[in-house]
Amino acid sequence: MSPQSNGRTEAFVKTFKRDYLRVNPMPDAKTALGQIPGWIEDYNEVHPHSALKMRSPREFIREKNT
Repeated sequence: MSPQSNGRTEAFVKTFKRDYLRVNPMPDAKTALGQIPGWIEDYNEVHPHSALKMRSPREFIREKNT
């Protein structure tokens, strides 16, 4: 991995923890792991990103490809 990709990974993990894990208390790791697919779907389809002018990644890609 490059320093740039490490930074992106760290930023994703920080956002994921802040916006999903901390606001959805989980009784155990198994429960949290079961929630991850839905959280990733939300992150990519719904969650606004400031770097994408408050659009989700998929929304940004759809607009870029039209």
